[in-house]
Amino acid sequence: MTYQGVLRKMETELASPIQYYLVFENDFLNINQLIGKQITMQFIKYQCLNCGLDKPIYRQGFDKQCFYETARAGDWIMRPELSTAHLGKEDRDLEYEKRAQLQPHIVYLANSSNVKVGVTRKSQVPTRWIDQGAHEAIEIVEVPNRYLAGITEVALKDYVADKTNWRKMLKNDIEDENLVEWREKLKSYIPDEALEYFIENNTETNLEFPVNKYPEKPKSLNIKKEQSYIGKLVGVKGQYLIFEDETVFNVRANEGLVVNISVS
Repeated sequence: MTYQGVLRKMETELASPIQYYLVFENDFLNINQLIGKQITMQFIKYQCLNCGLDKPIYRQGFDKQCFYETARAGDWIMRPELSTAHLGKEDRDLEYEKRAQLQPHIVYLANSSNVKVGVTRKSQVPTRWIDQGAHEAIEIVEVPNRYLAGITEVALKDYVADKTNWRKMLKNDIEDENLVEWREKLKSYIPDEALEYFIENNTETNLEFPVNKYPEKPKSLNIKKEQSYIGKLVGVKGQYLIFEDETVFNVRANEGLVVNISVS
């Protein structure tokens, strides 16, 4: 079977194990069903997720011009504390920013390679945790807008990590943590504006990934440079495809690339 389309981050479904789907314009793949099979991947061209043109991808699936123009790539996306829609102030497109920023957001703790703090829209729980390869996570604050979530994250970053070590995550070199204890320990550092939204009573969510074999020394595939790759798929974690030869491919980091995928 052969499939072709522009890469976007894999869709996921909470199950045991998590179900992964790669959605192309005319094709739909359940990645779990490909585990144990040989995959051939070939780079075809670029296709910017904003303008659709064959222009080199700069960041987040956009070419350089679109990255600096589209509202979907504003600084507030990576830095929620820069959100201004709650003040009625526009960054690039106020209506878009109101829809994205003025909705419930979660500040959470997730353990993928270590305990880290993060922010996501409430509607993206547990998708965000799955995308980060977290095997356990817990909500600690639910606020009405992105700005409040952002300033809370900034305040907590002094006491807990805000980055994931992707190699450690993929090697499954992890330790279970008591995230309820972490939540209580961090409560005193939450800004006054967000403290009333602290979640007092909840339990952590545990996630199981479809992986038959974890790599000891994961090496990242640059499909643009290599042009093509052949390998046996042995698992999926986060947004990474894991192959038997310890090659790993980050689907989300390659959004906007058109690829041909053959399964045998």
